[in-house]
Amino acid sequence: MMSTPTIGDSPHVLVVDDSIVDRLVVSKVLKCSNIKVTAVEGVKEALKFLDAENDVKMIVSDYCMPDLNGYDLLMEVKKSPRLSHLPVVISSSDNIPKRITKCLDGGAKDYILKPIKNVDVPRILSHI
Repeated sequence: MMSTPTIGDSPHVLVVDDSIVDRLVVSKVLKCSNIKVTAVEGVKEALKFLDAENDVKMIVSDYCMPDLNGYDLLMEVKKSPRLSHLPVVISSSDNIPKRITKCLDGGAKDYILKPIKNVDVPRILSHI
C-alpha cells in the first residue's frame, strides 16, 4: 500500500516570479502534489533565501523579471559551489527557441511554457 507523502518529507521547491498571480498558480499546482513551496518575487530575494535555507531541492524560475532575469539566477546558482547541484527549471510565456536553447545550454534542466499546469508537475519533479 502506497502512502501519500506529507509536507515534512516532501521536496522543497523555490518558486521565483515577479508576478504574484504566476507565483500563486505555480505554488498551488505544486502544493496539490504535496510539494513544500516557498515563493519569492525576484532573483535577489531568491539568492538571499538560498543563502539562509539548505533544504531546497529545486528552483522553478520565471525568465522575464525586472533587474535580474531567470537566466541571471541560473548563472548565479551554477557558479556557486554550494548551490550548483540544484536543478533549475525556467518558465516563461514566451516560446523563443533561441532563449530556450540559451537556458538549457546554461544548465537549466527544463524550460516550461506558462501557465504551468498539473500535467507539468511530473515533468518538473522528474528533475529532482
